[in-house]
Amino acid sequence: MPDPEGFYDGPVDATKMTSKSYSTRTIQYVYDFGDDWDHSIQIERVNKAAPGMTYSRLLKATGACPPEDVGGAWGYEEFLEALADPDHEQHEDMVQWSGGDFDAENVESDSIIERLIRLAKKWALRRRGPEAVT
Repeated sequence: MPDPEGFYDGPVDATKMTSKSYSTRTIQYVYDFGDDWDHSIQIERVNKAAPGMTYSRLLKATGACPPEDVGGAWGYEEFLEALADPDHEQHEDMVQWSGGDFDAENVESDSIIERLIRLAKKWALRRRGPEAVT
């Protein structure tokens, strides 16, 4: 949906988009306006749905999701540097803040897939009209 506070110009209303209108487009969104995580997703192609397949699907993912409130891309970079260097002045603070077990390579694919399955169920086509009543 367009940004109601007007921070960004020209977004397309997502409620009026179809999968065909997404093909060869770039979708941009900002997550957490305070930290300003700016995401770009390039849609390269949209294929016809395969019978029996559940959509949406995770095809590939890399890297862990940064911790909440890490300070945007710059803060995340500093966070990773501090974790990697035991001599870094903020190393102990960042280990404690992150719970001590943060792995920047752990994608947590199972969690992503679980959320996609929930979305697929929510977005599944449902029959409408009197014939849908059981």
